[in-house]
Amino acid sequence: MKAKDLLSNTYVKAALLVIAGLFLGWLVFHHSETTVKTTEPEVHEHSEEEHTIWTCSMHPQIRMDEPGDCPICGMDLIPLKNSDVEIDDQAIQISESAMKLAEVQTAVVAKGSSSKNILLYGKIQVDERLKQSQTAHVPGRLEELMVNVTGQQVKKGQLIARIYSPELVTAQKELLEALSLKDKYPALVEAAREKLRNWKLSDEQINALEKSGNVTSTFDIYANTSGIVVNLKVNKGDYISKGAVLFDVTDLSKVWGVFDAYESDLAWISLNQQVEFTTQAIPGKTFKGKISFIDPLVDPNTRVVKVRIELPNPGLELKPEMFINGTVHSVLKAGGEQLTIPQTAVLWTGTRSVVYVKIPGAEKPSFKMREITLGASTKDTYVVVEGLKEGEEIVTNGTFSVDAAAQLAGKTSMMNQSGEKLSSGSMPGMDMSGETTTSSEAKAEPVETNPKFKAQLTSVYDTYIKMKDAFVESDPGKVNEEAKKVESAIQAVDMELLKDDAHMAWMNQLKTLNSSIKAIRSESDIEKQREAFSKFNNAFYKSLKMFGLENETAYYQFCPMAFDNKGAYWISETEEIRNPYFGDMMLNCGENKDSIK
Repeated sequence: MKAKDLLSNTYVKAALLVIAGLFLGWLVFHHSETTVKTTEPEVHEHSEEEHTIWTCSMHPQIRMDEPGDCPICGMDLIPLKNSDVEIDDQAIQISESAMKLAEVQTAVVAKGSSSKNILLYGKIQVDERLKQSQTAHVPGRLEELMVNVTGQQVKKGQLIARIYSPELVTAQKELLEALSLKDKYPALVEAAREKLRNWKLSDEQINALEKSGNVTSTFDIYANTSGIVVNLKVNKGDYISKGAVLFDVTDLSKVWGVFDAYESDLAWISLNQQVEFTTQAIPGKTFKGKISFIDPLVDPNTRVVKVRIELPNPGLELKPEMFINGTVHSVLKAGGEQLTIPQTAVLWTGTRSVVYVKIPGAEKPSFKMREITLGASTKDTYVVVEGLKEGEEIVTNGTFSVDAAAQLAGKTSMMNQSGEKLSSGSMPGMDMSGETTTSSEAKAEPVETNPKFKAQLTSVYDTYIKMKDAFVESDPGKVNEEAKKVESAIQAVDMELLKDDAHMAWMNQLKTLNSSIKAIRSESDIEKQREAFSKFNNAFYKSLKMFGLENETAYYQFCPMAFDNKGAYWISETEEIRNPYFGDMMLNCGENKDSIK
């Protein structure tokens, strides 16, 4: 019995030891696994925090490695995800889905030949080199006129008139008398003969006179050229002097086609180009000729240049003053093939032309505005002279949508060259109703304003009025002095008095106000001062419209003639127009557009 009990106890102890070992192992390994799982996220979070970039919602160009306040406006910085970091500060990123919604399309810039059909309109004209005048070589009275109708055909050598000439009668008598003294005065005979030759008598006529001894009272005139009489200037019985023009004759076997070419088409027109033309007078037939002459002068009234072709005219089909319609198929050959882009890719801002270029290698589609120089234009394309390279990718459709996105994001854009950030409700060029306006007429809604801020803004307005009056006087020195006072008044404005939307609205305009007033005070040329003054007025009007004035009324006025009829605005304390862009030259040019109370 004792042996049996001993064996039983041994098995029980062994089983207990195995169970205890398994339990301890489970505790050890479970704790280790839990520890690994809980520590991994902590390491990941630490790694992400190290790469966080902080930016300002009002000034997205700010990039900081640590959280804090914006160095420009003092607002709290917000984290910027790594995926949102842009390759270029002035580039705009657009998601693939947004590009599809806006129908934004791109194309690669490539070289190609640029061709264009130039339409020309003109007339058939007489070849001036074949135009001659038929003159009388002796004075007298027209006894007979054989050619007496305009349009009559004349052949060279044809008898065209007979003239009774007392002077010719006298000259013949002088020759006959000289012949009687031939042996004594031979030189006198030769002088009398030469006098008759000068009146275009032939040697045969002179010899006949000497043999017959009979004086002829009339003189025959023969045509010296063949052609059509285009201008008859005498009638039978008229008295004419030596050298008088009887009629003008022109040869129509060759004519000119003279076309009007506009200045914009001159780049496509050159000598020896073939012109095909038609005329309504001869339907169904096409004529051809090569350009032989391009007028070096532009007509100051019509702004066209005369282009001429020379044409044979057998059968006299083409008649002077016929209207003709010509076509020149032209290919630009200068410098080989040219860089060409679609016209839809180009945005125009006054004299500048810009496109949006896609930045290669960006994680998201990114675009940046670039100013380019354009050459000749075709029906659908432009030739690029400068600003793009072959192989670059540009926006060809939806360009305005990309520009609007860049403008709202505070990037350089067509109407926002300084990169000033704008709110979605105040984008120049588009009001909330969708109607297009000028940048100065973009809607600016009033906002709640701190009274102290309004008082400070009114002080800026008071100094502005004196500067405006200096512009009216066209005194650049006085403009400089008053601009410095305006600048000091702007710097005295405390932006901390504004909160939230009001603060953002002021910041939107402050950058333009500061840059414009600096340009005004640093310039000595009144016209350059006025350019900066126009930009200042656009931003200042929006500020006054948003925040208002303290116990004053201002008038927003417009001159349509300023800057080559582009127009410009200013602000006045009275409704009376006193133009700061022209001064005394056009003092009353303008109109009231709005009032600010």
